[in-house]
Amino acid sequence: MKLATIKNNTRDGQLIVVNKALTKAVKVPEIAQTMQGALDNWGAIAHQLEKVYKQLQNDELSDVFDFNSSEAMAAIPRAYHWADGSAYVTHVELVRKARNAELPKTFWTDPLMYMGASDAFIGANDDIEIENEEWGIDFESEVAIITDDVPAGVNAKNAQNHIKLIAIINDVSLRNLIPNELSKQFGFYQSKPWTTFSPVVVTPDELEDAWDGGKVHLPLISTLNSKIIGTPNAGVDMTFDFGQLIAHAAKSRSLMAGSVIGSGTVANQGSPNGSSCLAEIRCLEIIKDGKPTTPFMSFGDRIEIEMKNNQGKTIFGKIDQVVKQYEPIN
Repeated sequence: MKLATIKNNTRDGQLIVVNKALTKAVKVPEIAQTMQGALDNWGAIAHQLEKVYKQLQNDELSDVFDFNSSEAMAAIPRAYHWADGSAYVTHVELVRKARNAELPKTFWTDPLMYMGASDAFIGANDDIEIENEEWGIDFESEVAIITDDVPAGVNAKNAQNHIKLIAIINDVSLRNLIPNELSKQFGFYQSKPWTTFSPVVVTPDELEDAWDGGKVHLPLISTLNSKIIGTPNAGVDMTFDFGQLIAHAAKSRSLMAGSVIGSGTVANQGSPNGSSCLAEIRCLEIIKDGKPTTPFMSFGDRIEIEMKNNQGKTIFGKIDQVVKQYEPIN
């Protein structure tokens, strides 16, 4: 099943069901008005949404309209909880190696995770609005999941049962603001602007054999200004699967329906196309040549992020964004 949220002059938008080809859609106000509303009652209404999805696939519905990803908001435009992991420890290891810092052994056994800003997520075709290029603008291609209600203390295996929807995201980072923030030992804040969602989110069964219950075994394609930056397989080198990430987040408290958990930057060790951000490419250049030569993103740059199934068909639609400068209102 594929779901999305379209604009309707409200902050939370209108929930819609989208067909497999991402060409047609239908509103379902009689089932749920919003994505959060659907997740709040997932156990009671998921079968109703699935029925509509099948009817849409079989051309059995009226009031169907053309789906346009430019009209899509983030699937869940604002969430109660957003936690981003760093499940690809080889990525963290590379970044530390570039600055001659040792990787603590615990990083291989205890997930890294921070709580991000969830008051707003943006749509797949929304501009990346940043005030200053000198902040070091970087994309981060990731996989994310959305949960129903998760009990505190859940184990990793049972946590997988709480994964209801899957997306790809662009978790933008402002690299040159990060060092000062981390030096305070109080986490990211200014260095993490709004995160972008793919046009649609899907239930795990849509991934068929590419989903093993905790990982997506498909390449994640990042293209910057028409040049492919990386195509790492999201199921390779993922040290912690989504069940483990959920269990980590729920160790001391329950998670509410609609909680979003990210994988962190997808990366494959030793692959020439294994990167999903510019920071990693720059680290490889530092290790090889002693200095980076790839610049961070500039105003006017275009980033596209997509994942296709084994038949070459897009699954989530394409994130397609342009970096734009905004003028602060004083």
